[in-house]
Amino acid sequence: MPFYELVCIARSNLLQANLKDLVRTSTLQILDHGGVVRGFQNLGDRPIPHRIKKHQVYHNDGKYWLMHFDTNPTVVEGLTKKLRTDPRVIRHTVVRLGSKLEDVLQRPDQTR
Repeated sequence: MPFYELVCIARSNLLQANLKDLVRTSTLQILDHGGVVRGFQNLGDRPIPHRIKKHQVYHNDGKYWLMHFDTNPTVVEGLTKKLRTDPRVIRHTVVRLGSKLEDVLQRPDQTR
């Protein structure tokens, strides 16, 4: 199964319980279809680089979070569809990091 990274920006005025529910819903979408969630990272509240209009509201700030997971490409399509219509999500993107976790871990460090 390919290894993916999900970067998501949620509305800044979300309650902590709503944010947890959004993460739980995304996780269950992957786990219910045989995928593996490798980890989460809460990147906190940050300003959005430019004003975004989503669900008929303008947003300047958002709650950023990151998730790493392994799953089939069809599951990623379903997850993307669900996040696109969720009113708590401002913007999201899924990036395929490699075909296996081992390939991603063996990549040379590109930050130097």
